[in-house]
Amino acid sequence: MTPAFSPKAKTGSAKKPAAAPYSKGKATKAPKNPLFEKRPRNFGIGQDIQPPRDLSRFVKWPEYVRLQRQKFANTLDKNTATNLFKLLNKYRPESKQEKKVRLDAAAKDIADGKKADAKADGKKPLFVKYGLNHCVALIEAKKAALVVIAADVDPIELVVFLPALCRKMGVPYVIVKSKASIGALVHKKTAAVALIQEVRSEDERELANLVSAAKANYLDKAEEIRRHWGGGNLSQRSNHKLAKRARIAALQPKPVAAPAPVAAAAEDDE
Repeated sequence: MTPAFSPKAKTGSAKKPAAAPYSKGKATKAPKNPLFEKRPRNFGIGQDIQPPRDLSRFVKWPEYVRLQRQKFANTLDKNTATNLFKLLNKYRPESKQEKKVRLDAAAKDIADGKKADAKADGKKPLFVKYGLNHCVALIEAKKAALVVIAADVDPIELVVFLPALCRKMGVPYVIVKSKASIGALVHKKTAAVALIQEVRSEDERELANLVSAAKANYLDKAEEIRRHWGGGNLSQRSNHKLAKRARIAALQPKPVAAPAPVAAAAEDDE
C-alpha cells in the first residue's frame, strides 16, 4: 500500500501581521565600564573574608551566665499556689507594729503587777521561717515540713542547690513564680525561700494535701524534670530552623476545600 499523501506546507507565502502600535522598545543594556572588573569572591577556608553572620550559638558562655539560664521552669500551678499562700498567711511573722503592740501590752501588765506570759492563750507561736541560711540549716536538720522556693531569684546560684538538698533530705518542696509573693508573706520586698515547720491541729489536713501535691509534682518527678533542661527553651539554631519552615509553609498554596456533596433529589410523592 502506498502511504497517504500529505501536502507540504508552503514556506514564505504567509503575510506578516502588522506591528502593534506603541510597541515596547527593546531594552538596551547599559555599557559596562571596563575599569570595574568582576571579581567573584570565594568563601572557602582561608579565602575571602566571610560575610557577617550571627555566631552567638558558637560562643562558650561563662559559668555564671549558664547558671542564670537555669531558671526554675516547673512552677506550682495557680490553684495549688493559692491554697498554699492561704495557709501560709495564717502563720505570717509578726510585723514591727504588731510586735510593738504586744510588747506595750506586756509592759503594761508588768506595771500593773501581773505576770506577763507569752503563752497565755495556750498555743505555741508558730510562724513561717525565712532567710536563706536559717532555712538551709532547718532543711539539713530535717525540721521543715514544706519548703517554698522562688523561681525568679537573681542571681539564681543562691537557690539553685535547694531542690537537690531537699531531695537528699527527703523534705517536700515547691517552686512558686514570684519572690515578691514570698516577700509579702514575711513583710519584706522579696524573699528567696521560706518554710513552715509545724501547723496547728485545725490546719494539719490542709498541710497534708499540700505536702502530697509537692511530692507528686517535684520529689517523685525529679528525674523527669531533670531531663528537660531550660523548660522547653529552644536554641538559636532550632529557632532559625523553625522560622525557615514557617516561611516555606506560608509560601505554599493552601489546599482548596472540596465542595460539599450535593444531596440527592427527593423523590416525588406519588
